Amino acid sequence: MKNFINISDISKKELRLIIDNAKLRKENRANLKKNSIDADAPLEGKILIMIFEKPSTRTRISFDLAVKQLGGKSLILNPNDIHYGIGNESLHDTAKILSQYADIVMLRTDAHKKVEDFSKYLNIPIINGLTDLSHPCQIMSDIMTFEELKGPIKNKKIVCLGDGNNVVYSLIEAAVQFDFELRIACPKGFEPSKDILQWAKKNKGNISVTKDPIDAVSSADCVITDKWISMSDKINKKKKKKMLKPYQVNNKIMKKANKDSIFMHCLPASRGEEVTNEVIDGKQSAVWLEALNRIHVQKSIIEWCLNN
Repeated sequence: MKNFINISDISKKELRLIIDNAKLRKENRANLKKNSIDADAPLEGKILIMIFEKPSTRTRISFDLAVKQLGGKSLILNPNDIHYGIGNESLHDTAKILSQYADIVMLRTDAHKKVEDFSKYLNIPIINGLTDLSHPCQIMSDIMTFEELKGPIKNKKIVCLGDGNNVVYSLIEAAVQFDFELRIACPKGFEPSKDILQWAKKNKGNISVTKDPIDAVSSADCVITDKWISMSDKINKKKKKKMLKPYQVNNKIMKKANKDSIFMHCLPASRGEEVTNEVIDGKQSAVWLEALNRIHVQKSIIEWCLNN
């Protein structure tokens, strides 16, 4: 049984297999309708249960389409409508019940520990759909999108501006596992956690952190950002936005990157804050392809978890 919780948990070889299979599946269904089932229907008779503790658009729709295109079914649960480790039922018992009903689980939650604890009790695989610590499915989609537009990501220069949040955490893991250079520009107090930076250094990752956004984006192949205020932020939002203002991705920033560089954002975006309309709607923007590729990458992740 394989879980997909952190990019760092999975070998470089296996991660490459997931990406390459996603590309192949996308290519093979180029002429099919969105809800058509893939010819081999590898998930026929299988069911995915999804639990959402946080709001979702792309994760909810893309996972639902992913499992259906593979020939399976999905069931979406609201944690407020089930016991899920509360009331008189323990997390252990909830996990055992879901193991009876489903073949695989996807959890989107505000606490990374919940995914890890749940995985200990489940007898079926679990996929991390997002936690406060990491966002691995999104970053796998970013890898696929980059390679679709720009070729192999190995040794390329990826730059991330803004808050050192869960997206950055998974980007750091990906930089090590896919061998690309990652530059992170953020103000003091918003750096990625020391633990993940130490892990990257130990594993010979080409990672650098700076306060200078202009210097960071110089010669970049890809510029990435994320919302300044995430769903779980419980801080002075006005103060945070003021501190992050110099890290906005705008035309000035993009002109410092390579001419053929691309822009990425996991969405939803706060237009006018972390990114301007000119950039997100411009020719260098890859955000809509990123969102589409979530389907194909997650299909491949599901297959990998189920050993197909």
